[in-house]
Amino acid sequence: MLSFSLMSSMCSSDDDDGSPNNNSQQIAEIESTAQSGTWRITNFNDSGENETSDFNGYDFTFNSDGSLVATNGSNTITGTWSVTDDSNSSDDSSSDDDIDFNIFFPVPDDNDFEDLNDDWDVVTTTSTRIELIDISGGNGGTDMLTFERN
Repeated sequence: MLSFSLMSSMCSSDDDDGSPNNNSQQIAEIESTAQSGTWRITNFNDSGENETSDFNGYDFTFNSDGSLVATNGSNTITGTWSVTDDSNSSDDSSSDDDIDFNIFFPVPDDNDFEDLNDDWDVVTTTSTRIELIDISGGNGGTDMLTFERN
């Protein structure tokens, strides 16, 4: 009887939970938005420190092949990006909490672009703005990153 009720509850939660379809559609929309045009960082707050100016003059291009290119005319830094379903999320109150915007630049730890390397949580996306947040597991600090389309 116990195994039957466990199986029953497992099946019903899978059937009732439409989030994989919702997240798939939302992930596709976020990817499409990010790939439309070039972006600039209009807010980067690293645990209470405004470090937006570290990225002044850089345009970011989110390419469909997963490459992320940041250029300011004289410097070009290439990394990777992806939007994924975060299965580790313990907060299911909003479907946005279940989507990660992953950024990785292969740079040394002392490079400003290393601060962008994270699995950011998506706060909001519009056709001209992508707002991301990360709460650090280490010190509990909150980082915020906002891209706006050029």
